[in-house]
Amino acid sequence: MRNTFSKLTRPWKMALRLAASFLLVFGAHAQSTSAGPEFLDATQRWLNKAVVGVRPAGASSLRMEVTVGELDSRLKLAPCPRVEPYIPVGTRLWGKTRLGLRCLDGVTKWNVFLPVTVKAYGAAWVIKGNVASGAVLTEADAIETEVDWAEEVSPIASSPAQWVGQVAARALTTGQALRQGMIRPAQVFQAGAQIRVVAKGVGFQISSDGQAMSAGVVGQPARVRMDGGRVMSGVVLDNRTVSLEI
Repeated sequence: MRNTFSKLTRPWKMALRLAASFLLVFGAHAQSTSAGPEFLDATQRWLNKAVVGVRPAGASSLRMEVTVGELDSRLKLAPCPRVEPYIPVGTRLWGKTRLGLRCLDGVTKWNVFLPVTVKAYGAAWVIKGNVASGAVLTEADAIETEVDWAEEVSPIASSPAQWVGQVAARALTTGQALRQGMIRPAQVFQAGAQIRVVAKGVGFQISSDGQAMSAGVVGQPARVRMDGGRVMSGVVLDNRTVSLEI
C-alpha cells in the first residue's frame, strides 16, 4: 500500500490527504450528535422546575406535564460542555411551544430551538350539551371535570360567575372546555329602550329616567339621552339600569 502511495503524483497525494482529513472531521462531527441526549435530559429537568411557577390566575392547583420533542435530525451540533436553555422572546411555557438551547462554551457556538409541549391538568367547566351561538349560558349547560388548561391559548373560564348569564360567541359542542374566548356579555336592552339612570357623586346618589341611544351590554358603556335632551355615557348595570359617574 505504501509503495502504491509513493508512486502517486503530488496532486493525487494531496487529494487523498484532504479526503482523509474530511472523513476524520465528519466522523468527529457525527459523533457530537451523541451528546444530544445528555443535554436534553438536563433540559427536561430544567423545564420540570420552570413550569411549576407557570399558573394562570384562577388556577389553584394544576398538574403540569412537560414533553420534550426532538431536534431536527439534519442538525449536526458540535460538542459543547455547557448548554443553556432559555425561553425565546414572545413565547411562553404553555401548550405547544419551543425552547431555545445555546452553546455557551464550545469551539463552535450554536443556537437551536427545541419543540416542547406543556400540559396543565386541572378542574374546569365543560359543555355537556350543544349550545347554539347567541344562546345565554346557564348552570345546566356545563359540568365540572378535569381538562388540559394549556390545550388552547384562550384562558379557561374557571368560575361559574365568569360564564353563567353570558352569551355563547359561537356554537359550542359537548366536551369543549369553557374558555373566555367562547363567551361574551349578554345584551340586556336595545337602543330606544326606556331605562333608569343612576348618577353617583361624592356623598349623593340620584336617579332619573332616560332613553338608551345604543344597545346595552352588562359591564359595557352605553349612551343615554336624559329627559332634558342631554346625551351622556354610563356603564350598564343590569337590564334597565345605567350608572353615571359625576
